[in-house]
Formats: sequence, C-alpha cells, structure tokens
Amino acid sequence: MTALLADWDRPYFLEPGGEPLLFYAVYGTFGSLPPLPTSEFRSAGTPPECELSHYDSQKHRDVLAQFKEGYLWDQLLVENSALAAAIDDSEECLILRMERDDSETLNYLRDCVGLITFLLDHGGITVYDPLMFKWWSPQEWRTCIFEPGSPVPRHHVVILTSEEPEPNLTWFHTRGMRKFGRPDLSIHNVSAELNDAAIDLCNRFIEFQGFGGVIPEGQAIRMKSLPAGMTCHHGGSVDDPDFNNFHVEICWPECG
Repeated sequence: MTALLADWDRPYFLEPGGEPLLFYAVYGTFGSLPPLPTSEFRSAGTPPECELSHYDSQKHRDVLAQFKEGYLWDQLLVENSALAAAIDDSEECLILRMERDDSETLNYLRDCVGLITFLLDHGGITVYDPLMFKWWSPQEWRTCIFEPGSPVPRHHVVILTSEEPEPNLTWFHTRGMRKFGRPDLSIHNVSAELNDAAIDLCNRFIEFQGFGGVIPEGQAIRMKSLPAGMTCHHGGSVDDPDFNNFHVEICWPECG
C-alpha cells in the first residue's frame, strides 16, 4: 500500500535532530467510520507510533472541554462564533498524538494529514492544533494543508509577533517546528523597517529545518536585508510555554 504513495522527502536532512511531535484534536460526530482509501487521502493510515484516541461527550465531557478555554478559545468565539458553537455541540472528539524518532522523510506527517482530512470528510467539523495555536475549519485545512499534496512546512508553523518593552520594537517568534523535530525561532527587538526581513528569515529557516536541516550553533545570518553579524544560538526546553519546544535565538551583532 505505501508503495503507491509518493515520499515526502527531506533533502537537507542531517543528524542529530529532535523527536517530532504531532498533536491534533478533531471534533465532530463520527459514528462508524469506513476504511480509509489510501490513494484518495495520500495516507497509509495511522502510523505505528501514533495514538488515535476516541472520546464522547457523555463519558468524557472533561476531555472535550479542556481545549475550550483560554486565549485561543476566546479569540475563536469572536472571530468565528458559528464554528465555536458547532464545537460546543460536538458529540465526539478524536485526539491524535504521535512522538517518534527523527527520520529522513516526512511520511509520518503525510499519513497524519491524510488521516485527519479523512476524518473531516466523515463527520469532523474542526481540527485543533495547539502546537500552532490554531483552530482549523475543514475548508482551511483542506486548502492550506491537504491540497498542496506536499509538506509545505511553513503551512504547519505560525509566526507570531509580540510587543517588546521598548516602544516600536517587535518580537518575532514561531510555534510548530516541533512537528518536524526542530527548534522554533526567536528574534527580539525588531524595528519596523526590518519586519519584512525578519519574516523572510523565519520562513527560510522554517522551510530549511522542516526539510531536515540543522542550524549550527553560532550560525551567521547572511541576508542583504539584515545587518551583518547576526548569529544563531540554541536554548530553551520543551517545557518553555512560549514555544513548547527548544528554540533558536537569532541575535543582533551586539548580543552575539
């Protein structure tokens, strides 16, 4: 079966990397599911390392409620109240969790993307992705994640911005690189005229790492749109609430 599926290769793959982690919750009403068509959903099914757990609103109300709180939920209530209401009415939740060794392909991600798309086509009404701080509608998921038919790492990672204590400066930081077993990214104190360059740098590193690359400690940044002398430094831990992951701090020349 898997021979019919194109590999999601990682052309920059190097070791040592980290352990990729996937975590998704799919809300809806599923009933009895048919077999997953391999070619239609580009998925070999549930990977061996993957746990797919089923919860229903009668027996596991606390499980279904655990993601419906905090900033992300409050934001969804404002931005898409119809979807929030549908989630409240959901009778079931399927939680997919997988942690595995690093690998030369992203076939584990390919299989899980196809599996989740199949669930959305058979009763699912949303996908919750806490690693990316995202509630996906079925159409968003299909358009952005499934339809490309390839990994597109930047679609699985979000670039967030936060105000710095000093006025007119911004902190750029990512979430979601743990899906690829790679550290997230952080650039503090970005001035407004360098915002686009910071986003470009983040996207380049997202793609590079997603496809298996490893950023060496002290790596110099060489981009015409950014000052010379910027360097990369590894830090953090998977317990860091800002990332739920290790991260690479991209420093300005004076802090390197």
